[in-house]
Amino acid sequence: EVQLQASGGGLVQVGGSLRLSCTASGFTTDDFVIGWFRQAPGKEREGVSCISRSDGLTYYSNAVKGRFTMSRDNAKNMVYLQMDSPRVEDTAVYHCAADQKMHNIVILRPEYWGQGTQVTVSS
Repeated sequence: EVQLQASGGGLVQVGGSLRLSCTASGFTTDDFVIGWFRQAPGKEREGVSCISRSDGLTYYSNAVKGRFTMSRDNAKNMVYLQMDSPRVEDTAVYHCAADQKMHNIVILRPEYWGQGTQVTVSS
């Protein structure tokens, strides 16, 4: 059974740093496209970043490009989101999700969703 679980959220100050982790089970991380998504209260879900399957290329939304870094550890079956210089507008529940097709990640409809972790950025 494919499962994902995001963790590592919490309270962080503007300009600080935080690392989110996504634990994957039931599949290997390099066999799926994995994405990070977020949803803030009253706002629509948005894609944050994703990593392609075998070649591990990463992609970022304009909102986080240059500040967030996504990485993958296939040996541990883990994916990470390093959040540097967070802003108040980054406050949201962050989810990791997986799909075998990049298209489904891009249109925000991955097949497998994990439980989210709350990130709150204070000024």
